[in-house]
Amino acid sequence: MTTIDPTLLLSNKQTTKSTGNSSLGKDEFLKILMTQLQNQDPLNPMEDKEFIAQMAQFSSLEQMTNMATMLEKYLYFQLQTGGDNLLQYSEMIGKHIEWKKSDDEVGEGIVKSIKRNDTGIILELDNGDEISSSYVTKVSESD
Repeated sequence: MTTIDPTLLLSNKQTTKSTGNSSLGKDEFLKILMTQLQNQDPLNPMEDKEFIAQMAQFSSLEQMTNMATMLEKYLYFQLQTGGDNLLQYSEMIGKHIEWKKSDDEVGEGIVKSIKRNDTGIILELDNGDEISSSYVTKVSESD
């Protein structure tokens, strides 16, 4: 009777686990799909339903990747412009605004200019007041 070499037992082997990127990108997904197609049994090929489902998954993955890329670009643009776009608020120049900081502090005036500081967009009024754009409650044409 032959004996089994105890060094070959799995319990004696040291197992190492590699921790890499756990998310699959579209390139990895396509490689897996192509490998699966190349190595399928020619007598029992993948059914059409399975193939269509996998192609739909690939298409969804590609669209999500594209969307994530566009969101990154959008966020980068927003950070570059300070979050609030100065040009957007420039349309308020010459407009009559009403603002409210608290129940006790309300006011109105005509926007003379717009500037940006560390806290956001500041509206400079014709009466000398400077109001944060977040306090504006109404914008209308000036008389």
